[in-house]
Amino acid sequence: MSIINKSFYNQNTLKVAQDLLGCFLVRKKGKKIIRVRITETEAYRGFDDLASHASKGKTERNELMFGEAGRTYIYLIYGMHWMLNIVTEEKDFPSAVLIRGADFLDEKGEIVKKLDGPAKLTKFFGITGKLNGIDITQKEIIWVEKGNLKRKKIQKSKRVGVDYAKHSKDWEWNFRLDY
Repeated sequence: MSIINKSFYNQNTLKVAQDLLGCFLVRKKGKKIIRVRITETEAYRGFDDLASHASKGKTERNELMFGEAGRTYIYLIYGMHWMLNIVTEEKDFPSAVLIRGADFLDEKGEIVKKLDGPAKLTKFFGITGKLNGIDITQKEIIWVEKGNLKRKKIQKSKRVGVDYAKHSKDWEWNFRLDY
């Protein structure tokens, strides 16, 4: 399957979040290749999005969100769970897509394991802050390949755990494959 290039990520975050559904997140660990189908994403976009780390401006923690599209933005929550995001849109407009869920498939395409939740996904993949800032358009450590779903139905809902985000808490920026 072909790797997704930088121009894919350098577009509207809501579009990228939906288009990533059905694509394959791939991780190389030594000689082993692990591939999962992305089933859930969440969009965080711009300064007006109070659920976004970038809503209060650039900091050392969120600096990557202001950078080049197609890079990983990985951070630790609750002192124990790593979150994998992919930076989107143009430089200096802070946006990213959180990868929330995926399916690990066998050779026949049957689901072997559901990775429901971003912490389960990063743990399964061995993703830590050491992978923060990686260019995922290069086929080296972690990358995304085009999906092979003929049709996909997408469910939209409110983002998870952002009740503090005032006007943006009700935005339906959580996207899931419905199958």
